Amino acid sequence: MGPTDFFEASARACGFRRIAGLDEAGRGPLAGPVVAAVVILPRRWRLEALDDSKLLSENQRHTLFAAITTHAQAWSVGTASEQEIDELNILGATRLAGHRAINDLHPPPDYLLLDALHLPTVFIPQRSVIKGDQLSISIAAASILAKVTRDCIMKTYHERFPDYQFHIHKGYPTPEHLKRLRQFGPCPIHRRSFRPVRDCLSGA
Repeated sequence: MGPTDFFEASARACGFRRIAGLDEAGRGPLAGPVVAAVVILPRRWRLEALDDSKLLSENQRHTLFAAITTHAQAWSVGTASEQEIDELNILGATRLAGHRAINDLHPPPDYLLLDALHLPTVFIPQRSVIKGDQLSISIAAASILAKVTRDCIMKTYHERFPDYQFHIHKGYPTPEHLKRLRQFGPCPIHRRSFRPVRDCLSGA
């Protein structure tokens, strides 16, 4: 069936008007930033093929990215670097990226829908939805913005660090990435606190 506006409509029934969906990309990779996106969609807006970004092809995501950024009432993206991930842990860095995205959103939201996440330092009413990127159109749209943005960042990193093939695996721990990590050692964008990178540094 795909995501619907059920959660957005429920929030509007409670008097909220600027309902934003927030999602992230990049919690699992061994390299690069974590990226959060937040988006406020027009009321009753529909977009064919809108779904959780992980269920879509790269071409579908780019097509939807263009439609979402063109028609959204507001959207923004925030990042937390690999150094911040190492300092804060991945959950703390994800929350930091989300906080930055919300701070840059204009007009600001008065209600947040999040994909299995809570932002304790953001004082806006919020609802965490399990598998929200498959259920809420706002969260699904945010998942696409975050995924496309992060993929573009990793393609740029490939130009700086071509030995690792970041444009293919985007930093995720694929067999090819792990092989190259062992062969070349960590580069500056690898997350030192993640076990495969830590083991590589220690010679384990």
